[in-house]
Amino acid sequence: MRRTDTIRLLLLVVIVLVAGVVLYRIPMNLGLDLRGGVHVVMQAQEGPDVKLSEETMQRAVSVIERRVNGMGVSEPVIQRQGAKRVIIQLPGVYDQQAAIDTIGKTAQLEIRNPLGETVLTGADLIDAQLSRDQFGRPSVAVEFSKEGTKKFAQLTTVYQGQAIPHVLDGQVLVNPVVEGPITGGKGQITGRFTMEEAKNLAVLLKAGSLPVPMEVMEIRNVGPTLGQQSIDRSLRAGIVGIILIFLYMLAYYKLPGLMANIALVIYVVIVLAAMTLLRATLTLPGIAGFILSVGMAVDANVLIFERMKEEYRAGKHIRAAIAAGFDRAFRAIFDANITTLLTAVVLFYYGSGPVKGFAVTLSLGILASMFTAIVVTRLILGLAADRNPSVFERSLAVKGVSQ
Repeated sequence: MRRTDTIRLLLLVVIVLVAGVVLYRIPMNLGLDLRGGVHVVMQAQEGPDVKLSEETMQRAVSVIERRVNGMGVSEPVIQRQGAKRVIIQLPGVYDQQAAIDTIGKTAQLEIRNPLGETVLTGADLIDAQLSRDQFGRPSVAVEFSKEGTKKFAQLTTVYQGQAIPHVLDGQVLVNPVVEGPITGGKGQITGRFTMEEAKNLAVLLKAGSLPVPMEVMEIRNVGPTLGQQSIDRSLRAGIVGIILIFLYMLAYYKLPGLMANIALVIYVVIVLAAMTLLRATLTLPGIAGFILSVGMAVDANVLIFERMKEEYRAGKHIRAAIAAGFDRAFRAIFDANITTLLTAVVLFYYGSGPVKGFAVTLSLGILASMFTAIVVTRLILGLAADRNPSVFERSLAVKGVSQ
């Protein structure tokens, strides 16, 4: 075995082992159609002081998106419905009240002086993080903007020894007494918070306040769209399809087909591990993208093997036929995969929700299929040809063709 082949084989073994550990230790995220979650419909409320416009609704959607992302929800669906409504789907979230408390509050923070006058608002904040106070209790650490730092320093200097209430949406969160001037631009909101309440408050403050009040028109928990029985059937169908592919490759290409099947197994492991590490969410369109990429991986091997046969018929040695087959098939494989990859990029950029899930899995599958077809399959075929060239030659031999 050549030294370079030995090194490549060791690297491949390490990659597969790491991918296997990732799949074993880290669960994969499932989308709303496979996992279920919370479905919310919210409507903007127009009032005497609030006029709805396209810009206002876009800002509201942006704030909701930041809040949902702060909750750590994977692959949420947030989209407009008509002029006033927003649909939010949160996979894996089942607590309706917690969802509403986080995404539906106006979240207008006010820090007032003892006279009840508002001195600072949430607009003066640039960051809010979950933290703990000096007693280890959950709290929210806030950082003010440059202008907010000046206002807060002046407030805490003028009103030493007096209480300055912190108000969220008209309700007093905490009413601390100023012990001394705070000039560093950082503070801490403490209270009788649970860890979840402090986390949600940090998300609300960091995402900013909604520019318009939002009313919940509909909220419900939804189960998986497909249902467990349909998921099981889809899984069985996928397994049967892959087995049929394996049998066809083995029957038609013999030893090279066996090597391609091994490379295809490695491909599946790598793609699923990459999706898990990237915290990508598997949805029904995502499964479709994955299956499509499996087909492209098989197509690449077919192109390579047919080229190898042609080179072997032309009288080349087995190693030379393998090298020429890969070199001549590379252009076609590269062009086909790059055009599909560009399409996936466009879908990801302009799509949302499940469409992005399809684009992600398709992109990962394409990249992994190129790696396994060009690198893994070539390595395995070369090792098999070196170990038993006569068997390999019989696999490439064609009846009626004299060698």
